[in-house]
Amino acid sequence: MNVKVPIKAVSAACLSGDQVLLVLRGRAPAKDTYAFPGGRVEPGEELAAAMRRELKEETGLDARRYRAFREVLLPASEPGADDFALTVFLVHETNGTLQADDDAAEARWVSRSQAEALPVTPSTLAVVRELLPD
Repeated sequence: MNVKVPIKAVSAACLSGDQVLLVLRGRAPAKDTYAFPGGRVEPGEELAAAMRRELKEETGLDARRYRAFREVLLPASEPGADDFALTVFLVHETNGTLQADDDAAEARWVSRSQAEALPVTPSTLAVVRELLPD
């Protein structure tokens, strides 16, 4: 029996007041949808280091204060695709100048209502609603 192990991935749920940082994905998976900055964990890389690297690559920001927040299993989006084991980090403080880069076509701070009006991945929207209650 061949058991498929999910690919490790991370994302950064960055908070600033009553807003969260979302990026528009420029590549698969989740192309043309908004999500938290993040991506795959490299072999031998620690989860927190992967989150900091992905946040920097996609937004130009450095994570200053953060903690692991949630584990999410993301099933394959199509037959033959990989499942992802996503660790969401809650980032309370960032440093740097926001600029979309790497596979992020856009990066912006949004309120809960703005996020709900965008094409946002379901797992991202669930976390946004938890972090920014009505």
